[in-house]
Amino acid sequence: MNLRALAAKVIFQVLEKGVSLSVALPEQQKHLDSGKDKALLAELCYGVMRHLPQLDKQVSDCMSKQMKGKQRIVHQLLLVGCYQLYFTRIPSHAAISETAEACRQLKFEGLVKVVNGVLRNIQRQEKPLSTENDTLAYNTPAWIIKRLKEAYPENWQAVIEQSHERPPMWLRNNQQSQTRETYLQALAGMEIEAQAGNSPDSILLSSPRDVMQLPGFETGAASVQDGAAQWAATLLAPQGDELVLDACAAPGGKSCHLLELAPNIKLVAVDFDAKRLERVQQNLDRLSLKAELVHGDAANIDSWWHGEKFDRILLDAPCSATGVIRRHPDIKWLRKNNDIEELAQLQSQIFDHCWKWLKPGGTLLYATCSILPQENKDQVSAFLARTPDATLVPIEEQANPDDIGWQIVPGQDNMDGFYYARLVKD
Repeated sequence: MNLRALAAKVIFQVLEKGVSLSVALPEQQKHLDSGKDKALLAELCYGVMRHLPQLDKQVSDCMSKQMKGKQRIVHQLLLVGCYQLYFTRIPSHAAISETAEACRQLKFEGLVKVVNGVLRNIQRQEKPLSTENDTLAYNTPAWIIKRLKEAYPENWQAVIEQSHERPPMWLRNNQQSQTRETYLQALAGMEIEAQAGNSPDSILLSSPRDVMQLPGFETGAASVQDGAAQWAATLLAPQGDELVLDACAAPGGKSCHLLELAPNIKLVAVDFDAKRLERVQQNLDRLSLKAELVHGDAANIDSWWHGEKFDRILLDAPCSATGVIRRHPDIKWLRKNNDIEELAQLQSQIFDHCWKWLKPGGTLLYATCSILPQENKDQVSAFLARTPDATLVPIEEQANPDDIGWQIVPGQDNMDGFYYARLVKD
């Protein structure tokens, strides 16, 4: 099937059905043979998600009536066409003709002339994309902008702009295989430009690469993991043969890192989603690591764990993922304003329950990939206020030792947005 038709199907799944881009895109990429075509499909889908309000306005302004019901996929197709005209080097005539052909392949023969006409109109007008309000100027929903203005009054624009940047590719060196310096030398030997990051195992590539081009990837020499996410295992700092819980563990990057740092720990990795738990096992297998995997609820540990309490707990809590929008631009359109309060309530429940299962003297690391205070410092402050045996331990990397935890904003040292708070049980 025509590549533009596949792109329209992906965008329809995300915007009309609420399916995440990371699920919808691979399903359609299966229909393509060449890596180049798969990359172009991803470029079109991610591009539309990044610039959705501006593209939507441009398309809607050129239509006498909006498409409804099953025809919405043709509207999504027009967004794909519009994105090509504004943001790619694809010649206009090719973009328009291929997009019109995609309409035919999607079985909307009667709308081919409409697609052709709308895109030719957009091409002729050569109008700049609209920036008449904040949502259009920043391609971000008004509710997110409002929350970011409150949380970051001095630099909210920079936070949003960084969230629109294309993300870099980070690697995590497996210190059980080799030192980071040795792996950097191996990369240099293959003419892959890279540099050491701030956390002990992190490596930043100057440009993304297919993982199969990376030295020793298949045998576990390194893994792909953002620089911010790599701080989790380092900050939790497992030791010896401790009993460690990774709550909400999928897809398993942090679980694997914990075992790379301390191979003798007994790691219990739990996740509510059985399918995503399969990913944890795949990651463990590639790295030849072992953990006890549990399909269960971190907010109800009593129902599935009957062993002793844990020495350390990593609570990478379910969150809005507002810190990783640059990697997952569909988050902006899948999340809703009232999700934040619901998530904060869930985080609070899991927080309290995990604490119950932590040994006295044990450490809990609370983490999210959110940049909203309601899920981060406000959440930890509320927990400390109701939990007399909890003490917050400052993280060396945070700018101010008096801050409640360490908030990383998108783009800081080239990392994703992330939050960490380390607590010890008295």
